[in-house]
Amino acid sequence: MIIAEQKPIEEILKIIGDAGKLLVAGCGACVAVCFAGGEKEVGILASTIRLARKKEGKEIEVLEATPLRQCEEEWVKPLADLVGQADVVLSIACGVGVQTMVDYFPEKIVVPGLNTTSFGRPLEMGVWTEYCRGCGDCILHLTGGICPVTRCSKSLMNGPCGGSENGMCEVDPKNTPCAWQLIYDRLKALGKLHLMEEIVPIKGWNAAWDGGVRTTVREDLKQ
Repeated sequence: MIIAEQKPIEEILKIIGDAGKLLVAGCGACVAVCFAGGEKEVGILASTIRLARKKEGKEIEVLEATPLRQCEEEWVKPLADLVGQADVVLSIACGVGVQTMVDYFPEKIVVPGLNTTSFGRPLEMGVWTEYCRGCGDCILHLTGGICPVTRCSKSLMNGPCGGSENGMCEVDPKNTPCAWQLIYDRLKALGKLHLMEEIVPIKGWNAAWDGGVRTTVREDLKQ
């Protein structure tokens, strides 16, 4: 899932400027799960903005909406009436959701209320850890399902560096396990240590961030 966190309220108030009518648009998917942009957060943020503007002696009308997913046109399209009423749309979805709103409502000012931080999984209530960086060339079949790109502090592709000691990473030896120690232990438990003998080529980042916007096409799903 995509992990995000709300921007400081001082920054949000500055971003929305002098809007007299504001739409706070959340998302019922990823950012709802990480308690950053779901229906509850939309309501709290809307109330906070109203109170802040009242304290400043400024009038503002705040509308609220939380589509199931803000990253898909079919869920964004029904917001047309509310978007049309607003001077500014404050999107508290991930960066993809913000840009979807921009594409679908190009005549409207759409601004972000969240900072998108990572792709991750929940470890416990209120704790999410990045497990994937969307590098575009997955090698989890060689590493026992543990990603060295994300979980190794140096993104090493062929074993640990010289700073690994007692199974811990030199970057944070108290809290961060060495990813390659985890990979070794996992492959050993599976009886697949031979996979560590396979040399992985130098990481080609062209599948991730080189060459502009990435687009994934499934021809079998196109209409």
